[in-house]
Amino acid sequence: MSRYRGQEDTVPDMYRDHTKVIKIGDRLIGGGNPILIQSMTNTRTEDPDATIDQILRLEEAGCEIIRCTVPTSEAARAIPKIKDKIHIPLVADIHFDHKMALEAIENGADKIRINPGNIGGADRLRQVVLKARDAQIPIRVGVNSGSLEKELVEKYHGVTAEGIVESALDKVRMIEECGYDNIVISIKSSDVMMCLKAHELIADRTVYPLHVGITESGTLFSGNVKSALGLGLILDRGIGDTIRVSLTGDPVAEIRSARLILRTLGLRKGGIEVVSCPTCGRTQIDLISLAEHVEEMVQGYDLDIKVAVMGCAVNGPGEAKEADIGIAGGIGEGLLIKKGQIIKKVPEDQLLSVLKYELDNWDPSA
Repeated sequence: MSRYRGQEDTVPDMYRDHTKVIKIGDRLIGGGNPILIQSMTNTRTEDPDATIDQILRLEEAGCEIIRCTVPTSEAARAIPKIKDKIHIPLVADIHFDHKMALEAIENGADKIRINPGNIGGADRLRQVVLKARDAQIPIRVGVNSGSLEKELVEKYHGVTAEGIVESALDKVRMIEECGYDNIVISIKSSDVMMCLKAHELIADRTVYPLHVGITESGTLFSGNVKSALGLGLILDRGIGDTIRVSLTGDPVAEIRSARLILRTLGLRKGGIEVVSCPTCGRTQIDLISLAEHVEEMVQGYDLDIKVAVMGCAVNGPGEAKEADIGIAGGIGEGLLIKKGQIIKKVPEDQLLSVLKYELDNWDPSA
């Protein structure tokens, strides 16, 4: 299969099944391998202890690839200490200084992320590519709409999906001309529909695996809405081999959101799905707080089930019938429901503990 598809071709069904297989540390992406969840630390990489602590929290939440910025030699030298304590591949994020890329590779980065256009010219890029080739680690080519070259903005009369794709493929060719094709591509925009169009265009022209995300998506609320919409549209078209939900805040929230997006699309199993009713005038308990406590509590369980949290005993059993287990509130009391059947009635203040007991003793075969 050639690296580039002809213009007459169309994006095939399940494009991700046909992407080039790339190894990142001990993980494989592309070629139909599972879509992996990625995040980025917001600690100073020069502080390995703080960085390790954050990565371990991210691992516990389900992060499978982690990216750390490497702006200094001190940060590059911290990579071995960080890698010694974590259990997922580490990607070194490089901007402008090719020496940092070289040092990151020397210190054991599992992958590097660069923009070949700002690494300092063809000779310096070649040094980085040859170093990566010797270490047999992949290079992620990253292009954002906010950093699109002036000539492409002028060519397409503004920032466009076509310009983003042309920029990315030009940079891919720069690396290929150095004799290396161990490449992952990332094209991002904060404009959801532009990002979707760019991914549809580039999927028609390359077989390199794609890292997908909506950049600068925003805070926990707006960022989740934009990421769910953008990633949902892109992934549903069969495009995307790794993903990141970019949120302003604790990166652990990114992992939870990414897992839910993949699970909702049927691309990932495992983990408890919590559904809850929107409340109404019949609600006699603090349903909002109860649902939030349940959602937090279930994070620690590796069960592939659905849990329902309902606000009243009127419609609760019926609404929860598609869930594996559920609780429904009443006046000072509530119901425990399994497979749509009421099991027992308990005081309101015992609903959480009763649900936790059921989850602790869950029998998948029952």
